[in-house]
Amino acid sequence: MQITVILPTYNEAENLPKIVCDLFKLPLPDLKLMVIDDNSPDHTGDIADGLASQNPGRLKVVHRRGKLGLGTAYITGFNLALKQGAEAIGQMDSDFSHSVDKLIPLAEALEDCDIAIGSRYVPGGSLDEAWPIWRKALSRFANGYARTILHLPIRDVTGGFRLYRRKSMQTLPLERVRSNGYVFQVEIAYLAHLLGLRFREVPIYFADRRWGKSKMSLPIQLEAAVRVWQLLGMYNDLKGKMTIPG
Repeated sequence: MQITVILPTYNEAENLPKIVCDLFKLPLPDLKLMVIDDNSPDHTGDIADGLASQNPGRLKVVHRRGKLGLGTAYITGFNLALKQGAEAIGQMDSDFSHSVDKLIPLAEALEDCDIAIGSRYVPGGSLDEAWPIWRKALSRFANGYARTILHLPIRDVTGGFRLYRRKSMQTLPLERVRSNGYVFQVEIAYLAHLLGLRFREVPIYFADRRWGKSKMSLPIQLEAAVRVWQLLGMYNDLKGKMTIPG
């Protein structure tokens, strides 16, 4: 199965070479990577170009004109991966928050579902042990808040470590997605649920980033809090229309 993993980057100069190296060490001979860089001031884009020249045909770099956000980065990557014929499309953070080796069980899980999710909130999943209690509580609250309001059947609706079947991705109306912070993950999960796609959650350990600074900010958190309620009315035309891929 040819998998293309999308790696959005903004100031990930320290992390990118390491994560690309580790991903290409996996026993996935048809794995490809796509870096979507938002004109990083630390020259992450230039580093990505160098990595692409070292891995011809396996790593593509997309340079964007500025910091345009996580959601639009993923949609850009999803559409390009589909055009290039990817059989499965993955998304993950570029900062080692997601364990690279967990891509293997996600690929295995995709054999009997439409979307495989790296989950922090199923048995066996966990958050970074070094996180303070308030941060763990905030993470669990944000996840439970979205899951409860939208009646989603999965435990981890805000996580960004996922693998999609090609036909599943083609089913999603990506042109309608408006969320751009981490609530983008919630919107995609909600759309998939409305369309009857099948989920499977794989337990993961979510680690704090090793190098660089977090991109989380108050505006991103506020967008998430408001957007969850907006989603209830944005897709009324899709409710009850089950479109499970063949």
